[in-house]
Amino acid sequence: MIAMLIVAWIVFIILWKLLKATVSNALTAAAILILLNIGFGITPQDIWHYVTQFAQNLSQVQSGK
Repeated sequence: MIAMLIVAWIVFIILWKLLKATVSNALTAAAILILLNIGFGITPQDIWHYVTQFAQNLSQVQSGK
């Protein structure tokens, strides 16, 4: 019984740290997107378009076209 509680506590701590890190990263990404939008007028769609274009260019370079 005690061992089960210890394992449950360890799993809870690991999940808590994972959740905390995920929320922290999500808030950081949201803050960056808001600052880019307010400061430079860059929308999330603009960023997504740039990322997809970059991926296409990278795949073209790797394939030798």
